Amino acid sequence: MSHLAATVGLYPLPDWAKDDLSELKGHQKEDLLSGTEGAAVAKTYDRARAEVIERQVDAGLDRIVEGQLRWDDMLGHPFAVHDAVETGGIVRYYDNNNFHRELAVTGELTFDGTLAEELDAVTSRADGTPIQAVLPGPYSLIDLAVDEYYGDDREFLAGTAEFLAAEGGAFPEVETVFVLEPSLAVNPPTGEESTVDVDDVIDALSKVAEAFEAEVVVHTYWDALSEDVYTAALDAAVDGLGFDLVNAEPEVQSIISEHGTPDTVALGVADGQNTRVESLREIDDRVSRFEEVASPETIYLTPNTELFYLPVTSAEAKLDVLGRAASVSEVTV
Repeated sequence: MSHLAATVGLYPLPDWAKDDLSELKGHQKEDLLSGTEGAAVAKTYDRARAEVIERQVDAGLDRIVEGQLRWDDMLGHPFAVHDAVETGGIVRYYDNNNFHRELAVTGELTFDGTLAEELDAVTSRADGTPIQAVLPGPYSLIDLAVDEYYGDDREFLAGTAEFLAAEGGAFPEVETVFVLEPSLAVNPPTGEESTVDVDDVIDALSKVAEAFEAEVVVHTYWDALSEDVYTAALDAAVDGLGFDLVNAEPEVQSIISEHGTPDTVALGVADGQNTRVESLREIDDRVSRFEEVASPETIYLTPNTELFYLPVTSAEAKLDVLGRAASVSEVTV
């Protein structure tokens, strides 16, 4: 059994970068990233990206992410910078005190290339450590947006999956791809009000995953997947699934004891929304309890959520403990 330290991306901006970007971009809604920022803004993000990558290497992570520092609209970023999407007022980002712009899809979601350009900047800075790409899942993306073009949620989902697959097809070589799908857990495609069903979502995830030769892990958080969504997800053409052991450990334990796991899992063992830094013992205990009922071949030790909720110092401290936790467990397994 292999233990690897990783994250789900979306890091907090360093404080100096916040100050510089406030001067360069402003700090009103209309100043959020549109994909057409000038050279000074791009240079600031590039410097911050280099800092975040170096910090991951220093922490001993086994996968290095780009950091997603430009993602002002969090998981809605790929839509927010697309020409076929209009941004509007501010709306709440899931059930927390962060906000993103309203995202109205008004045209066909054609290839954009923004995500590949961001990843290109990582390859020369990772110091030989394998690179991990981060993508929003197609279901979470349509859950964060409004469709004014496709006219049917199934078509909207399928179009979004094709868009993400095309974006992924342009990525540089990466070792792993984390597809973030919190909406699968907190707003599942089940029940009479759902306009897509589980099979539609699994087809969309498989479409995205098939764009990559790299290992693809679908990570969900804030809750456990319901039984019908989880059993369907096990049939998706992906390599692994992620679990939030901070918010939903008992529910996760129950479902994996009944239905098992894929050979690769991501375990959200550090709280991405709480500044308290977990001890090695706490992380080891969460992993050990998981391993009492499941025996996957590869375990990624990660924060349960994105890290942008945290101050930089807390986020970095969590990187350090994840790096140590994976290193220690590799020695003792």
